[in-house]
Amino acid sequence: MDVSTLFPRVERVYTGSRWSFYFLIVLTAVSTGRSLVHIFAADGGSHSIAGIDIALAGGINIVALFAQWGASQLVLAFLQWLVVLRYRFLVPAMLLAVVLEQLLRISAGHLKPLQIAAAPPGSYGTYLVLLLATAFFGLSLRAGQGPAACAD
Repeated sequence: MDVSTLFPRVERVYTGSRWSFYFLIVLTAVSTGRSLVHIFAADGGSHSIAGIDIALAGGINIVALFAQWGASQLVLAFLQWLVVLRYRFLVPAMLLAVVLEQLLRISAGHLKPLQIAAAPPGSYGTYLVLLLATAFFGLSLRAGQGPAACAD
């Protein structure tokens, strides 16, 4: 199968801030790693990272949900890699998607908060990623700043 059938070349280039592009690369690498932990770690990171008690009736279901969540995260990371490697002109759209994801995660956390002794690292990280992604999204919209290194 010809890859260009699925992912055709587009004659558009990214002209926003190089720092927004670099931020997306780092975020994509972290997203990939995080999703793989949720899929492959014995507890999916539910206890070892998030501090959720899984040594109770139904604990295996929590682990299964974390693995399924990791699978969804891996799909998003794949799309982010497509933007980084092939469709760089979509950097602003992908950063907007990241901003929306963080806002939805925060909203969901307020609607259905975890009942654990200490907040997991992701709860603080979500606010940090929201702040950074919002700033880099704004920078990504500023035309005329894209370096040759960010051209497709």
